[in-house]
Amino acid sequence: MPNWIEELVYDPIQRLLSSSNKAISHFVRRDLLAEKMPPASSLWQLTDAERILKKQQDDGSWKYSGKKTALYPKHHHSLLETWKQFRLLVERYEFTREHDGARRGAEFIFSCQTDDGDIRGMLANQYATYYTGAMMALLIKAGYADDPRIERGFKWLLSMRQHDGGWTIPILTHRFDRKTMYTLTSQYAKPVQPDRSKPFSHNWTGMVLRAFAAHPVYRKSKEAKAAANLLKSRFFQPDAYSSYRAASYWVRFQFWWPNLLTALDTLSFLDFTKEDHDIRKALDWFIQHQEKNGLWRTTYVEDKKTTDNPRNGEAELWVSLAVCRVLKRFLGE
Repeated sequence: MPNWIEELVYDPIQRLLSSSNKAISHFVRRDLLAEKMPPASSLWQLTDAERILKKQQDDGSWKYSGKKTALYPKHHHSLLETWKQFRLLVERYEFTREHDGARRGAEFIFSCQTDDGDIRGMLANQYATYYTGAMMALLIKAGYADDPRIERGFKWLLSMRQHDGGWTIPILTHRFDRKTMYTLTSQYAKPVQPDRSKPFSHNWTGMVLRAFAAHPVYRKSKEAKAAANLLKSRFFQPDAYSSYRAASYWVRFQFWWPNLLTALDTLSFLDFTKEDHDIRKALDWFIQHQEKNGLWRTTYVEDKKTTDNPRNGEAELWVSLAVCRVLKRFLGE
């Protein structure tokens, strides 16, 4: 038995392998059991992946299926939906630019990059540091680490740090009334520069750091290490800003928004070890909250307002796979 599993009360491997999801089974065998497996491209023909690709538009984007509202810019809804679907292709099936659909999706995202380097359109014409970092992480994983557009994105992100070395959403560092905030985030308006004297946000720093963790060079930078120290110092605490503020968000495990699992995943690529007090505290939380079936829930917050389903079987499998990957990186040989 691998030594990281010995720290758990229940063995999660068999429960994960019993899933009918071929992608999950593939990654369990490859990443957790170190078995020699076919390349991940063998997963690109799976039904769920093909279902995503069938909905892709000619320009590489995906069409938004929700109720559209009049927002600036026109590509807002397309960028939002493309981020959602591209994320699934890259993170669940490891699509890369070698696949035409993934390449076209990546190029659509890049088409929303400004000359400054940020990917704009998720928050009207305002700076969205968090989405820029998260989208860059996907693009890097898809094979664009050496692309000059990624380099431009990193330079922009580094230029947008707060004085303490972390990141926030620039518009949130100011106090605007509701009408002004609506105008700034729904219509064309000049981007608001951050008040850099305000503290970092652990939520949005966590999303930005995904890009640094994914990049083979930038993950070794002193700026990434400094911001990562800030991130882990806030485990289980409320955020500094009103958006996504409650401490309970740390244990709501969506892969879109930041949480304890996404933070540990990021930090596992930034030279932190289990000897670090904050890291150990987070690892122990997962060990202590494992379910009797060997898995982990998608949320540990019983809240009627949340859209999470705490007993969503498919989602629990993906969360549990991610937890096991993190535990192996920190606790394995």
